[in-house]
Amino acid sequence: MTIYPITVNLSEPSYRRMQRAAARTQRSVEELLGDAVAALTPESGALPIDLQTALAQMAYLNDAALWQAARTTLQLEQQQRLEALHDKQQRTKLTPAEQVEEQSLLKLYRETQLVRAQAVVLLQQRGYDASASEQFAPVI
Repeated sequence: MTIYPITVNLSEPSYRRMQRAAARTQRSVEELLGDAVAALTPESGALPIDLQTALAQMAYLNDAALWQAARTTLQLEQQQRLEALHDKQQRTKLTPAEQVEEQSLLKLYRETQLVRAQAVVLLQQRGYDASASEQFAPVI
């Protein structure tokens, strides 16, 4: 991948925040800014435009909202229904209506996982340690 050097003008407070975040993550300010730009402009051409926009705008969320997004899961009823459809699919053929329902739930599941992953990336860029899986247990 080709790297293009650019100049970015930051205010003093913004630069100091970037320096602190870079120090916490043991990275350079340049690396941190590069990752921030990449997070704002994800390569997601296969994703629906509304999902692309939502993922990009997550960079503007505060830390608490990102932690909440990182813990997001399907509702229990949705999880159970998807599991039931998968179980049935193993035994027999799904009806056309069940196939549509399964595809809809799978789409929702995948989108939820993308949101969670984007939240984790942004939290790590802000200097949080997101390596402990218990931090991502759903909030009940």
